[in-house]
Amino acid sequence: MKRINQYKKLFSVEGPINLKDLKKTYRGLVKEYHPDKFQDELEKEEAGVKSLEIIDGYHFLVSIAPETKEANLEEYSSTISESKVADFQHKSMRLEVTFTDGNTYEYFGVNHKLFNKFAASKSLNNFGRRNIFNSFTYRKIKKADIVA
Repeated sequence: MKRINQYKKLFSVEGPINLKDLKKTYRGLVKEYHPDKFQDELEKEEAGVKSLEIIDGYHFLVSIAPETKEANLEEYSSTISESKVADFQHKSMRLEVTFTDGNTYEYFGVNHKLFNKFAASKSLNNFGRRNIFNSFTYRKIKKADIVA
């Protein structure tokens, strides 16, 4: 959640993410902090770091935007209903789940207590569907490898 709030603040996003407005803000910030705009080496280096933060933030916010989720809902629903949990890890309110179809999603705001219940459950899939997969902000972080 901290990362979400940090990037929303960077892009001055309040409420739900609108991709059109986000893209407009992104372009403005990239122009403002482009390293080639600066002559001083220190300023150039700082602008480079800021540019990378802007690029990362943009891609992150696009990945959790309602429009992106809606466009990928069919695939996500298929993954959480038809695939089993293959692996998972929890760190600082973030749960990363890899499914047997090769897709990996991260869920934000999952506290340690809920994670412990998830890890101890008899069926990770059932517990996840009931308590996590459709309840928390998520994003896809790894696509399934295509086997030829």
